[in-house]
Amino acid sequence: MKLTAAPARLSTVSATFEAEFKARLHWSADTDAAIEQRVADILADVQQRGDAAVLEYTARFDGLDVAGMGELELTQAELKAAFDTIPAAQRSALEAAARRVRSYHEAQKKASGESWSYRDEDGTLLGQKVTPLDRVGIYVPGGKAAYPSSVLMNAIPAHVAGVGEIIMVVPTPKGEKNALVLAAAYVAGVTRAFTIGGAQAVAALAYGTQTVPKVDKITGPGNAYVASAKKRVFGTVGIDMIAGPSEILVLADGSTPADWVAMDLFSQAEHDELAQSILLCPDAAYIDEVQAAIDRLLPEMPRAEIIAKSLTGRGALIHTRSMEEACEISNRIAPEHLEVSSRDPHKWEPLLKHAGAIFLGAYTSESLGDYCAGPNHVLPTSGTARFSSPLGVYDFQKRSSLIEVSEAGAQVLGKIAAELAYGEGLQAHARAAEMRLK
Repeated sequence: MKLTAAPARLSTVSATFEAEFKARLHWSADTDAAIEQRVADILADVQQRGDAAVLEYTARFDGLDVAGMGELELTQAELKAAFDTIPAAQRSALEAAARRVRSYHEAQKKASGESWSYRDEDGTLLGQKVTPLDRVGIYVPGGKAAYPSSVLMNAIPAHVAGVGEIIMVVPTPKGEKNALVLAAAYVAGVTRAFTIGGAQAVAALAYGTQTVPKVDKITGPGNAYVASAKKRVFGTVGIDMIAGPSEILVLADGSTPADWVAMDLFSQAEHDELAQSILLCPDAAYIDEVQAAIDRLLPEMPRAEIIAKSLTGRGALIHTRSMEEACEISNRIAPEHLEVSSRDPHKWEPLLKHAGAIFLGAYTSESLGDYCAGPNHVLPTSGTARFSSPLGVYDFQKRSSLIEVSEAGAQVLGKIAAELAYGEGLQAHARAAEMRLK
């Protein structure tokens, strides 16, 4: 039986478009109640028993039965050895990607991450002090797939921000360590690394154990157990975001080879069956070409079955009245990845307000952003790009306000503050300000 992928064919001129469009976009982020309860139990157990609980869950879930936590910590020598043993081409690619990611985040730090202050006319100093977090934890998925790119994208901006310690956790089911992930940790400057995963790894980072140090913030993607655990420990530590299924939206004018666009849609669909790939285009004939390319190229793909399920279940090829309307719909979707596959992408970019990352022009495949373009690939999903941003240097910094009121300034500000404080019924506030008045 021939494998096929049939993304929904929608048209904005159809009377049923709105209902069909909303149905295709719908995805529930609600976690299964059984998972929530299991995660709550694991977190509480690790918080109470520390290393002993982590060892038990690692043996149970990863099949890794060891005598002590020391066997689950990766030494810097092991990370260096992994780097030295991977093929030269992988070493070169890893270092090149790391250079570009570091360069981008260094520019980001200069643009928005510096302390500043000024003095007003009466000599009062006002400003902002930017300082890095002391210690962060990065979660790197393991098991079915290995993601060295996630190591770079989480560790490098933390390093650029000036974070003192970067603690990496990565599950290694049956003890199988991925050399490329370990090499990426070496290149990115990870301080300590542990071969633990799941909710127990999140708990260890959030609460600290006898061996795993407590961190200030946890970043990085994971499965439903990891996502649930991150939600539950938020407040004890900071987190980056709760990631949903991967998404790509291609906004095309019909000028890009259809095969390129079809493969770009595949690039997200191959993640998992819930990933979403959408094409917006005002040219109906071109949409037919893309569908033909999907049918022709799908059998060649090693993950064809996953791609087919993703495109059929959540994909869409949407015929719009115009490119302007396509931009409007894109803003409603607020996709994780947005490709503007057009002859003149800069014509449309000003109309696009909401997206995790915007890829301009036919030669800018989303996959380049995933690995080596430079900007971060940890992006808001499920429409949260309406109010969220990509992971960046700013996620690993905090800001403190600086206030130094001069004697002259206290005479002006004290009267204002006292008046407002009396109005709120806070007498001590008012008196504290008035005591500085001459």
